[in-house]
Amino acid sequence: MVTGANPQHKHPMKGFPQICFIKNTVSNPNIIIGDYTYYDDLEDSENFERNVLYHYPFIGDRLIIGKFCALATGIKFIMNGANHKIDGFSTYPFQIFGNGWEKVMPRSGELPYKGDTIVGNDVWIGYEATIMPGVKIGDGAIIAAKSVVVGDVAPYTIVGGHPAKCIRQRFDDETISTLLEVAWWNWEIDKITRNLEQIVAADINALINCE
Repeated sequence: MVTGANPQHKHPMKGFPQICFIKNTVSNPNIIIGDYTYYDDLEDSENFERNVLYHYPFIGDRLIIGKFCALATGIKFIMNGANHKIDGFSTYPFQIFGNGWEKVMPRSGELPYKGDTIVGNDVWIGYEATIMPGVKIGDGAIIAAKSVVVGDVAPYTIVGGHPAKCIRQRFDDETISTLLEVAWWNWEIDKITRNLEQIVAADINALINCE
């Protein structure tokens, strides 16, 4: 039985190296990528990690991206290491240069910390979008090209702009609740393959009744 793309392949589309299942290329243990999530980049699709900025291991924050996400060229994830102390008169990081300036090294808890950045399943992030530290993007959301996402995005919501604002919900509340309960992305791949027509359509009853 045909079961679609092999999630273990770096480049699942023959002749299109710009498409990469990035779970197979990421080495940083604090970047966690789900099966079938791809990054599209003509220059170097295997080097997704270059788009995860200020991700210092001593901070310990994670970037978690779910299954079946579509990530466009040039997206950026700004992690917590980018933050400067902002409650004093100067935000300049004197301490990183040493030579006596380390005396103002921030104590534990003094730097802003927003936690892990989490992207749900079946999320589409458009060209050159930027995701700020600690943002949570719900399942089925769409992030418009060149958006700057500074706050959480609800499931099945389209956002865009700088800063990104809600454009609209993709479906009504009841349908969204059902979609999150069905969570088709967690089905066995054979079941997904059998029911692709229902997954890409918009008949919630048909999706519920998939076998």
